[in-house]
Amino acid sequence: MTFIWPELLWLLLAVPLSAGLYWYWLRRRARAALHFASLGVVKEALSGRRQTRRHIPPTLMLLALGCLIVAMARPVARTALPFTASTVVLAIDTSLSMVAQDFEPNRLAAAQMAAKQFIQQRPAHTRLGIVSFAGTAALVQAPTADAERAIEAVDALRLESMTAVGSGILVSLKTLFPDEEMDLMAVDPRVRAKDDRNGARSLDEGGRKEAPKAKVNRPGSYSSAAIILLSDGQTTMGPDPIEAARMAAERGVPIYTVGVGTTEGRIISLGNYRFNATLDEDTLKEIAAITHGEYYNATDAAALVNIYRNLNAKVLIDRQAKEISALFCAAAALCAIVAAMLSMLWFSRVA
Repeated sequence: MTFIWPELLWLLLAVPLSAGLYWYWLRRRARAALHFASLGVVKEALSGRRQTRRHIPPTLMLLALGCLIVAMARPVARTALPFTASTVVLAIDTSLSMVAQDFEPNRLAAAQMAAKQFIQQRPAHTRLGIVSFAGTAALVQAPTADAERAIEAVDALRLESMTAVGSGILVSLKTLFPDEEMDLMAVDPRVRAKDDRNGARSLDEGGRKEAPKAKVNRPGSYSSAAIILLSDGQTTMGPDPIEAARMAAERGVPIYTVGVGTTEGRIISLGNYRFNATLDEDTLKEIAAITHGEYYNATDAAALVNIYRNLNAKVLIDRQAKEISALFCAAAALCAIVAAMLSMLWFSRVA
């Protein structure tokens, strides 16, 4: 729980101060009782159950005071609410390095198994899209609430050469925002360099038409959609994944990245072709940080399944900040009312 005006919490010192004043008043009253002619009457009035009862209303009033001060500080709590409508795009790396068998039976098969569990466990109203990326990226299943269709798309994933993480992000964004134009020049250094050499001009000058700019949102603020990106290798071609991540951040879409493998890499042998498949963990972490998502590292098939299970709970639950000052005001009113009622019932006065 946080507070909008936390500086007002200093007023809570009034609670122990009031308790101290109440204790001092009781001591003075006890001394005054010594002047009564009949001490037996005083002892009877201040002993046993009656003496215990007399402290209950003041204690409730102190609680009411504390609740009111906390309400003045405007407390805010984050509540977990299921999305009423959400879309999640699973972007899965299908490059040749996913054939590595450090996962059982291999990386791609383990990723498919974890993705299918994610699909089966998600809320029925959640729409899932599947994007496959290697040297290029493609939408293999448009967002759907049909779990069987999404699972069939995951089962149909096939290995291809090269790795273009940026393309995977861009196609995922295009899936979420089909009416927006994605400016490849802003994210692909090869396109930018080519246009610079050719002297790219505006449409009026015979150059390339600029894509309309998307509305800029706070990173991670688009709570109705998210991208889960799984990759085991470094980008070898295509758009810059960091620039693509910034485009996602501008649209408020969080990207949760899952790294498969290790930064030391693993030697992959495919016939006469051998290469070391290393995990570009720094890039995946930066993608997650830029978009206000999170990064996870999967070291084996079991860890990958657990990661997807955690993502199911994290991505499909909307945690909203709600001010709960009214609850503390209600608690203060209740304490004050009960204190007044007990005082009237036991002592025939409100004091």
